[in-house]
Amino acid sequence: MRLRRAVPTLLAFLLAFGTALVPDTPASAEAAAGKAESTAVAAPAGTVTTPDGRTRLTDRQGRILALRGLNLGKTDTVTEKRVARLAAEGFTLLRLNIQWEKVEPARGQYDTAYLRYLDRVLGWADRHGVLVLVDWHQDVFGPAFGHNGIPEWATRTDGLPFEPNPDDWFSDYFQPAVQAAFTHLYDDPDLRAAQARAYARVATTLRGHRSLLGYDLFNEPFGPVPGDPTDPANQLAASVALERDRLPAMYRRLIRAVRAVDHQAWLFVEPTVLVGQGVPTSLPGFTDPRPGADRLGYAPHFYDTAVESGQDWDPSGGFIEKYEAAITAYPATHRLPVLVGEWGPPRATTPGNAELIQRQVSSMPGFASGWAMWYDCDAAQGGGYCVRDADGRPAPGKEPAFAPYARAVAGTPGPESYAPATGMYRLRLTARRTTHRAWTEITLPATAYPHGARVSVEDAPDAVVRIADGIARVRLPSTRPGTTVTVTITAG
Repeated sequence: MRLRRAVPTLLAFLLAFGTALVPDTPASAEAAAGKAESTAVAAPAGTVTTPDGRTRLTDRQGRILALRGLNLGKTDTVTEKRVARLAAEGFTLLRLNIQWEKVEPARGQYDTAYLRYLDRVLGWADRHGVLVLVDWHQDVFGPAFGHNGIPEWATRTDGLPFEPNPDDWFSDYFQPAVQAAFTHLYDDPDLRAAQARAYARVATTLRGHRSLLGYDLFNEPFGPVPGDPTDPANQLAASVALERDRLPAMYRRLIRAVRAVDHQAWLFVEPTVLVGQGVPTSLPGFTDPRPGADRLGYAPHFYDTAVESGQDWDPSGGFIEKYEAAITAYPATHRLPVLVGEWGPPRATTPGNAELIQRQVSSMPGFASGWAMWYDCDAAQGGGYCVRDADGRPAPGKEPAFAPYARAVAGTPGPESYAPATGMYRLRLTARRTTHRAWTEITLPATAYPHGARVSVEDAPDAVVRIADGIARVRLPSTRPGTTVTVTITAG
């Protein structure tokens, strides 16, 4: 999103036992099985609701998955080298930003070269073992307003004015012409049908890739704001109205369009951006027409308006706590897994923003099955939203996003921690009967463990450990269900 100064007024409105070292090369059948494991992340096959009421993604073995990744492809070209680097750093998710304007630049004329490009990106992801969430991206509607998303031929302004603000791009959303364009997109039958056909065309092109996680159906949905669009009360009322009427109608159309050609992909709905201000979504539940269990999810963003406006983060503002309170009820009610599609400040070199990164990384495992940080690029001092410095290393303050994490847990995951100063990582998990023979997998990024790692397991004397290809695998073949064990990783 990258919100600027248009919405901060809304915030003011809303505020009126022993440890046994386990060798990493055990001579056992379990170890041999671990050696044969692929480095590719397992694809989600279903969900499980854990005792805390959360619905989590699981693989075919019943392991609970955690996906972490980066956004790519908004205005730049994705290459295999970039996909490979993302995978080598321990990331398991690529949120691929695509635009309708590129899929169908002229009415009824699909760009086959662009579709082949998307197919190649998914092929590279297949090869390097990461999952892809295809994000149908828009910012300020589309190129008719100097941004990206909806093609110009599908932009209807009713002749209303558009005067861009070079100092505050987000305020362009409130321009009369943009408001009209969104209204027509939601309401005009021919545009509804054209959008559905474009989604089906992409889904037909990409179906069958083992890396295809699914689709984020509409990035940062916006809509008409009756009355003064800068009035926070009007913004709030318009957001609620959009999420109760026009937006769910769009999501139902797009779900049907994708499902007509692909029964396997996961489909994620987004709330409006006001969730970042602690406003719970008003979206209804959705029905998945696929055979079998639903494959639907919730994909909010995690941005602080003040930080987006250029301020250093203030921990006393309660942003994290308000966001967590606002984000949990909807997915719990509708039993949806959560993926945070975007998050992260433009820079983390200031004390507040550096703390914000740490707090967000610590917060998201409490309500989400994964996240994709904004944005995969290199710039001096992590300029803009780039996650890396100019030399490709983690940008100052953004190192927590590159930390080790448990990407698949054979059991119920508990607290997870990492201390970069010592290189010590800890995971507590509770053994489950249905997954006692599966492997728990923990990423070991080279940025955290440049000289290798050692693994120990408490309260599981027969645990089997395997370290290879940047992944630590732990198996608890005879640990009694309900037993809580602690996995500790230290620098080698």
